Amino acid sequence: MNKKVIWLVIYCSVLCWSVISPKDMFTWWLEALPALLAIPILFFTRNKFPLTSLSYLLILIHCCVLLVGAKYTYAEVPLFDWLAQLMDSDRNNYDKVGHLAQGFIPVMLAREVMLRNHVLQPGYWCQFLSVCFVLAFSAFYELIEWWVALLTGEDAEAFLGTQGYVWDTQSDMFMALVGGISALVLLTGLHNKQLASLNRH
Repeated sequence: MNKKVIWLVIYCSVLCWSVISPKDMFTWWLEALPALLAIPILFFTRNKFPLTSLSYLLILIHCCVLLVGAKYTYAEVPLFDWLAQLMDSDRNNYDKVGHLAQGFIPVMLAREVMLRNHVLQPGYWCQFLSVCFVLAFSAFYELIEWWVALLTGEDAEAFLGTQGYVWDTQSDMFMALVGGISALVLLTGLHNKQLASLNRH
């Protein structure tokens, strides 16, 4: 079966599951919006700027993470409630998985865009600025959460997902940093091979 078809089947299956009887529909829209925007963006750039298969896979994983969080809200994902009980913790940490992904996936996309547009050459500066992009993206997302909270009041509580943790914003950004650095350490070699293959076609 075609890889694009498999990608779409997985995406649509998770999307349909997520939108059926979510915990809170307003929160669902807030959390799922980036995953919903992925489809038109990828569709309109598929010919002019096709991505590596690694990037498409990472985007799909990120969409699934977002849609699971949208289904239950990040503070109430059942598996992480169970883990919290197991570790005798009052906090559901699924939001930290989301912010880890917020670093792990965008850092590779930033790297790909910069390298393929010849903004930078492969090397330390490319890695460093890709991580800087991730931190800027994470900080901007925290600002969006703050603006939504100001505009909607208590309705945004599930979207914020702070669960009473005073350092939630800082720890979210730290998780994005860890995710970004981890992706570069683990995936740079594979990414370089796929970029080289893409350039030959």
